[in-house]
Amino acid sequence: METEKHCLRVVVKVGTSTLTHDTGRLNLHNMELLARTLSDLEGMGNEVILVSSGAIAVGTAKMGLKARPTELRMKQAAAAVGQCMMMHLYDKMFGEYNRVVAQILLTGEDVDAPVRAEHLHNTFESLLELGIIPVVNENDSVSSAEIETGKCKVLGDNDTLSAMVARLCRADLLVLLSDIDGLYDADPHANPSARLIHRVEAVTPELRAMAGGAGSWRGTGGMATKLSAAELAMGAGVDMVITNGARPEDLYGVVNGEDVGTRFVAKPPCSALS
Repeated sequence: METEKHCLRVVVKVGTSTLTHDTGRLNLHNMELLARTLSDLEGMGNEVILVSSGAIAVGTAKMGLKARPTELRMKQAAAAVGQCMMMHLYDKMFGEYNRVVAQILLTGEDVDAPVRAEHLHNTFESLLELGIIPVVNENDSVSSAEIETGKCKVLGDNDTLSAMVARLCRADLLVLLSDIDGLYDADPHANPSARLIHRVEAVTPELRAMAGGAGSWRGTGGMATKLSAAELAMGAGVDMVITNGARPEDLYGVVNGEDVGTRFVAKPPCSALS
């Protein structure tokens, strides 16, 4: 007799470095693979929420700028242009697999204020109940926290945003798709003998010391922000996995609990231990 498969509520965050080429142009191959994989996971009975970066980088390229803007108002203009293009493509690509997507743009206040957070939670619940895949990003055109300094106490980067969304939606799993296979004990770009860490049960000062600074010029995140996101997720009882976004099909193994990337294991609630 077959055992019934447990379906999960999964938040998947994809970074700018996965969504774009070095030129800043969209990596359509990666986007299509991601849309196909997430559509299939949803078809298997899982509930899927996508947190997507890339708006500023894509807007920068579409506006014909040679480099990412440095002035805040120009970054926000690039975000407005890029977000429109991103959602157009997501709608088209997910539509190829008969999936409907919905755009949700957030600021720190949306998840920090109790009443707004409750309305937001209800929106997510309604969309997931209808089989719709929410596509989330920080509202860069009105919020300067991520764009400028990351000093907003709630958000500041999409790694943090995805952890907040996972907590708000009471997700079972958060997956960060990055340009690296997971957390290493040394910088794998500089040290060929660096070893991938497959399982983490606590974010320690030693782990933080392994994390470098920000990632590529196209994004704002790095391993340090991912460790902060892991702490948020684990504190909310949500497992988090970092894996390589160049292989979206690895999500099947991640959802099945296989040894893919680095898994940050959340401790069960105290009530579950008693």
